Amino acid sequence: MTYTVLTGRFVIRYPDLPRQGPEPDGDTVKFRPDSPALVEGLPRPSGSPPDLTARGISVRLEAIDALETHFAETHQDLGGANAAREELLHLLGFTGVQFFDDHPNKVRASDQDDVRGYVLSNGIDANGRMIGFVQPGESPDPDGGTVFLDDAGIDRSLNSRLLAAGLVYPAFYATLPGSLRTHLAGISRKARADRAGIWAASTADPDGAATVADLAGLQRLTIWPKLFRRLVPYLATGATGLDGLDAWLRSDPVNRDDSLFLLDRLETGNLHDIIEASGQRVRMTMWPEDFIIDPDPAAPGTPTTPPKQATGDVVIVAALPDPAGGDRGRERLTLLNTTAAAVDLTGWTLRDGNGRTQVLAGSLAGGDVLQLVASDGVTLGNTGGTVTLADALGSPIDRVSYRAGQVKEGRTIAFGR
Repeated sequence: MTYTVLTGRFVIRYPDLPRQGPEPDGDTVKFRPDSPALVEGLPRPSGSPPDLTARGISVRLEAIDALETHFAETHQDLGGANAAREELLHLLGFTGVQFFDDHPNKVRASDQDDVRGYVLSNGIDANGRMIGFVQPGESPDPDGGTVFLDDAGIDRSLNSRLLAAGLVYPAFYATLPGSLRTHLAGISRKARADRAGIWAASTADPDGAATVADLAGLQRLTIWPKLFRRLVPYLATGATGLDGLDAWLRSDPVNRDDSLFLLDRLETGNLHDIIEASGQRVRMTMWPEDFIIDPDPAAPGTPTTPPKQATGDVVIVAALPDPAGGDRGRERLTLLNTTAAAVDLTGWTLRDGNGRTQVLAGSLAGGDVLQLVASDGVTLGNTGGTVTLADALGSPIDRVSYRAGQVKEGRTIAFGR
């Protein structure tokens, strides 16, 4: 399968807002792409658009699942969880990373707030995160290019290196090509046979059941993270034993009882089919590399392909917030189609900083500009403002802001690109 190359910077700390910064762990890290439009153009098998902001998007490392450093105010064994996080940050090129004592998942200080790297991605997950294989440094392939990933390419990824070191569990979704899944399964089996990393303490698996008396005891166990993420909310219901876990899973086939494909039987199943639980004992009856997890299904009517236009295809290049004379009915915005093809603006909207929207119509030819009069209550304030351009699906295409000091009567503000 081909993957899209996205170059950019991995980010672990916001110097202006360190206590509100990213929370890297062993399988997730923030990424600020050089070309945000490439992220908008990725497939969306669960129907969720990318959770992309000016600060970037979270990247969920494909095919692996690290012990949880934080989940619903809980965590798994922090020895194993932090070991995976530390190794991922080290392999990305971060040094001197320190976390807040009272905010142990936020980076207090680091020799680098961000480092260069790239992601090979084939889609967005149900939580709006970009799924991919990550690498530090500069990509040998151009930003936006496509590459065919083979076993050698996978072995160069940090995903594979974490799996080989036994620092993470495998978690194979249906979006992962079969040949790559087979290769990564072999890597995981070797790490388990060597009792590397987490495998020395792993439990609740085909080799033996684990005892879960309460949440505190659960947090001390080294178990497959998805099983942990199911047990935490189950115990939060007030359950004092695991006899009701099977029925609890079955009651929600989307958010609890994941759809699976069981490789040894060559048949479909669900999470409850591979979990045995009774009393205070629980175990998985299959190793996690022996089944495939289906992504969360898209809601009916939700598109799973990216919008026809991506961020940056049409941009707001100028605004006239204070026309000479009265403002009403004379404030203007100028759009530019940066692509070679015509763009249908039907259903597109302009939204001001107060949330008022103006619906657009018509077509904008490739390379052409379109001057619009602000209407439908949309205003361009003379004390500064923000305007967002969104497509017919509501996906943001462009956003501009200006300050009060830029506003001069009769003068058009040009937005530099």
